[in-house]
Amino acid sequence: MSGVIPTAPEQPADEKDNQIKSPDQRPDAPPDYNSHFVPGPPGPAVPAPAGYAGGLPMGYNSPQQPGTFFSYQPAGGAHPIRYQPGKYHMSNQPVSVTWMPGPPPIPNCPPGLEYLTQLDTIHVLQHFEPLEMITSFETNNGYDIKNNLDQMVYIVNEDTDDFTRNAYRTLRPFILRVTDFMGREIMTMQRPFRCTCCCFCCPSTRQELEVQCPPGVTIGFVAEHWNLCRAVYSIQNEKKENVMRVRGPCSTYGCGSDSVFEVKSLDGVSNIGSIIRKWNGLLSAMGDADQFEIHFPLDMDVKMKAMIFGACFLIDFMYFERSPRRSSR
Repeated sequence: MSGVIPTAPEQPADEKDNQIKSPDQRPDAPPDYNSHFVPGPPGPAVPAPAGYAGGLPMGYNSPQQPGTFFSYQPAGGAHPIRYQPGKYHMSNQPVSVTWMPGPPPIPNCPPGLEYLTQLDTIHVLQHFEPLEMITSFETNNGYDIKNNLDQMVYIVNEDTDDFTRNAYRTLRPFILRVTDFMGREIMTMQRPFRCTCCCFCCPSTRQELEVQCPPGVTIGFVAEHWNLCRAVYSIQNEKKENVMRVRGPCSTYGCGSDSVFEVKSLDGVSNIGSIIRKWNGLLSAMGDADQFEIHFPLDMDVKMKAMIFGACFLIDFMYFERSPRRSSR
């Protein structure tokens, strides 16, 4: 026995496990994680690998590095981008969203509007907010902008404080921020407050929307014109010179039918495009979840496409935005 080297007694398996587990094994103990870790925004964009065929946007032009193309990569690289559209899915049912592939850079095109050069139809889908119907508390509007292939193009979010939204309701001044797949604000739409308590035909009471692209650089205005029978707007350039007109239907109450706003030339002869508010069944009648289709020529100037796009939101707020307390019309 003298030649036998003594060894430590073998520990049971359960005792070994206890040495590597967290000391607190109570059933109600929180998970073991680093409490100093604060999740941040997604990491910087990296060059797309050769042969990449994922559903994420490819070849987006970065304004900091002109001519370089990037592909958005989620943190970790193992999970798809998750986005929660407010209109179609409940909060506990996130879905993967496919974004429209980024087009190549285009000379003299405001950054972020390159997508519109490839489109002649876009769909504007407002998020449905059941909280507004239950509590009568007006919340910020949100919209998904998609193409005909159901690919996401932009996200539009209202940026208005709680007091303004609930005090002025459908007449509230607002700021709409249009962001791309990287979360960059590529367009801003602003509506100033206009008092409607005086004469309805007074110019100071007519609604107006300013479109900036990029934010801070005005590319045009959408101005309301007084008309006894129907909605009439002028689409103007940055110098407030009339370029096109928008002519709405005699009635926007249309129960069971679409409401068509025609985009026409200044002389009213040529049809250029249209903004169509789609009838969406009970959501259109009772809820605040409008759907629009915007049509314009494929070869149209991209700034004018952006102006027609902006006119859609002024029309929505003026004629189809429903207050929880009462209908806007």
